[in-house]
Amino acid sequence: MNPFKRSLVWIRRDLRTHDHRAWSVAEQESEETAVVFVFDSNILKKISNNEDRRLTFIYESLVEIDSQLRAKGSQLIVLHGDPTQEIPQLAQRLNIDAVFTNRDYEPYAKKRDAHVEETLKKAAKKFFSLKDQVIFEADEVKNLSGDYFKVFTPYSKTWRAKVTKQNVEEARVRLKNLIPAKNLQEFSQKLELESVGFKETKNWIKGGCKNAHKLAQDFLKSVKNYKDERDFPALTQGTSHLSTHLRFGTINVRELFRETWGLQNAGALTWQNELIWREFYQMLLSAYPSLPENCFQEKCNSIKWPGTQKDFKAWCEGQTGYPIVDAAMRHFNKTGWMHNRLRMIVASFLTKDLLCSWKWGEKYFANHLLDFDLASNNGGWQWAASVGCDAQPYFRIFNPVLQSERFDPEGVFLKAELPELKKLSLKYLHAPWTATPLELSAYGIELGKTYPHPIVIHAEQKDKAIKLFKS
Repeated sequence: MNPFKRSLVWIRRDLRTHDHRAWSVAEQESEETAVVFVFDSNILKKISNNEDRRLTFIYESLVEIDSQLRAKGSQLIVLHGDPTQEIPQLAQRLNIDAVFTNRDYEPYAKKRDAHVEETLKKAAKKFFSLKDQVIFEADEVKNLSGDYFKVFTPYSKTWRAKVTKQNVEEARVRLKNLIPAKNLQEFSQKLELESVGFKETKNWIKGGCKNAHKLAQDFLKSVKNYKDERDFPALTQGTSHLSTHLRFGTINVRELFRETWGLQNAGALTWQNELIWREFYQMLLSAYPSLPENCFQEKCNSIKWPGTQKDFKAWCEGQTGYPIVDAAMRHFNKTGWMHNRLRMIVASFLTKDLLCSWKWGEKYFANHLLDFDLASNNGGWQWAASVGCDAQPYFRIFNPVLQSERFDPEGVFLKAELPELKKLSLKYLHAPWTATPLELSAYGIELGKTYPHPIVIHAEQKDKAIKLFKS
């Protein structure tokens, strides 16, 4: 006998029908279930671009889920509004006994879920939130003193020592005992982006579980090469491209660890470490919810960043005169995605060369990243700016020219994103200003007209950055 007659599965950043903790438990505990997604008006009203790529990715993923449910005689319930009102109201109208969902660790999500739980409690309904988007939550991996780790390496060692096959077991979903579609139609709005004020876009990566699994399987064939190839943006198969799918939960991190379980090659272990970095940042955000507004290293909150809005604008538009920075930013503006090595380069350049606040860059990325995740984005920017937890030392500053020469040695990525420099000799491609006007003219280039002069001199800015932190 199931404890609950009728339950509701509320999906958010777990847009899949398999290996889903909340859905799995709801099936086991309920005689019948329904599934709902809410286009959260509190989040959507903060998005000014009605062609935001993330909405298309979400939409494509929801269409796939709805199709799978309809194949089983049910359907996805789609709502638009404030979840703190929509979920309790739907639970009341559908005569739901319990709501099951997977935990989210962002500050807004915590407040939202606490509000929903309290409202449901007053209506004598249960609310269950389960661990799903991470292997270990913040309180599960602590140091010997019982405190949160503040350095990644000992965290990752403890994490690896703790993990077992049981931690990554599949949370199986059978897609059975679903409430029939005919009993749900009146409760659902249409599944279309126009109804929530957005337009479909053409993304370089498609939403949905099928696309996530294809990417994963293709990448895993060459995961052994990951350590050697991951830093080269021109190598399209050098990274997994799964960050967006992980962000929206079209694939589960448990599955990725299961797929690489037991592999001892350097590539697989290095890739697993990147997944553990993701858990490290989730732990930090959960343990220190003020991180979106404050530096982890509190003394750094007093830094007066002297960078200008003019330089920030040039950075945003890929007009700094440093090819690797400009190519990265232009590619980012076109696609909403950036290679991890390039993220570090452009973040270092903004904070250490242009001396602009890391918060400016973090916000710009938050508005444009297809794979935007608050914990990882905040953690990455604080790391690059040397103000975060286990951050890059302030005196270690990326030289954009050396980074370009090392990680795009043949200029393949630069030439693809900077057509005005495509004919330039490799000798000058990474630093066009080192060529004479006559040499540039031979390639049809005039600095200041066809391509910008460098807006700063790296060596000078490096000294300024070090003095800024020392002060």
